[in-house]
Amino acid sequence: MVPLTAAAEQAAASSLTGAGVVSTCALLFTVASFWWLNARQGRLKSWEPHAFAAIVHSSTARLRLPLVLHNTGPKPIVVQDLLLTFPDEPASHLPLLWVSSPSRLQPGPDEDARLPAGFVVAGREARQLFIEFEAPFSGLMPEARDYKVQLQARVGHRKGWRRLLTFTLRAANIIDPDRYTVYNNAPVELTKEDQKRADAALVELLEEQGDGSAPGGGSQRNSSHDDGDAGASR
Repeated sequence: MVPLTAAAEQAAASSLTGAGVVSTCALLFTVASFWWLNARQGRLKSWEPHAFAAIVHSSTARLRLPLVLHNTGPKPIVVQDLLLTFPDEPASHLPLLWVSSPSRLQPGPDEDARLPAGFVVAGREARQLFIEFEAPFSGLMPEARDYKVQLQARVGHRKGWRRLLTFTLRAANIIDPDRYTVYNNAPVELTKEDQKRADAALVELLEEQGDGSAPGGGSQRNSSHDDGDAGASR
C-alpha cells in the first residue's frame, strides 16, 4: 500500500505543477495581450510628400509640406514641435522652423493660417496636416539639384528631437523661387532639351533603318520619317 500511496501523491503533485504552469502562462498571455492592445507606446511614421510649396530668396526660405503622420501604437502621441534640417549641407544653412499650420497646400491671401500649436495623433490613427516651415536669412539659395531633407519632431513621451522622416526635396523643380507656389516633388526624368535630343535621335535611327531596306525602301523611309515626326510632335 505504501508504494501506491507515494505514486498517487507524486502524480497529484505533478498534476498541480502542470496546472500552475498553464495558469501562469495564461495570465502572462492575458497581461501581454492587454499591454499590446491598450498600453503599448507606438511611434510616429511619415512618408515623402508628393508636392511642396516654396519661396526662396536672400532674406528668407519658406517651405510648405503636406504631411501624413501615423501612430503605430494604441496610446496617443502628443506632437509638440516640428523642424526641417538639411543634414548634408553646410552649417550656414539654418534649420527651418515650424511657423504656421495652413489649411491647404496652395498659398493664397484668403487662406486660414494658424500659428504652431501642439496636436495629438490618436492611437493607430493617421492625421494629414499642412505644415509651413521658415528660416529667415537661412543661407539657402537652392540649386537645380536634389537636397536631402530631414523632418524632426519633439513628442511628449520622449526628450529632445527625434528623426521622423528623411526624404528628397527636388529643388530642380523650383522654376520661380521668388513666387510662393506649389511644385511637384517627383523626380525630373528629362528636360525639354533632353526630350528634343531624344526625339531627334529616334528620327535619325528610323531613317538609317529605312536606308538599309530592300527595294521599295523609299516608301518605307517616308513612313518611318512620318512616324518620327509624329513622335517628335508628341
